[in-house]
Amino acid sequence: MPEFSFSRDIELRSIWPHEARDFTPWLAENLIFLAKPLNMELELEATEKRVGAFRADIVCRNRVDNSRVVIENQFEKSNHPHLGKVLTYAAGLDAATIIWIAEEFRKEHRDVLNWLNRSTHAVLQFFGVELKVSQIADSPYAPEFTVITDINN
Repeated sequence: MPEFSFSRDIELRSIWPHEARDFTPWLAENLIFLAKPLNMELELEATEKRVGAFRADIVCRNRVDNSRVVIENQFEKSNHPHLGKVLTYAAGLDAATIIWIAEEFRKEHRDVLNWLNRSTHAVLQFFGVELKVSQIADSPYAPEFTVITDINN
């Protein structure tokens, strides 16, 4: 008879204590975990890429059309400063796809991303992605990236 167990959620900071020093490098080396739920093929271009006085967490290329993709990470509930960052990086790097990762998205920020997808040029895509990590017993950690925005383009 097969054996079953419950999965449990893992606190993100117990795996990656510091978002910029731990999570960003891990994600840059493991883009497949993010690319799969987005149905994209991502190729790393840079981490901590300068955009004027600021730094974008991860910059990639979409292998399908060679367009630029910007990824902004946030270990907490979505907030206004990170919304400003994603818009600044999108404009400063002429990105076609913007991926904002957070543990949880406020309804107002999800609404903004959906509005941007409805209102901007068809080549622009704004993804809100929630990150959770789970584990069953002593199995490897399982990152789960869930897209929470609508893409109408």
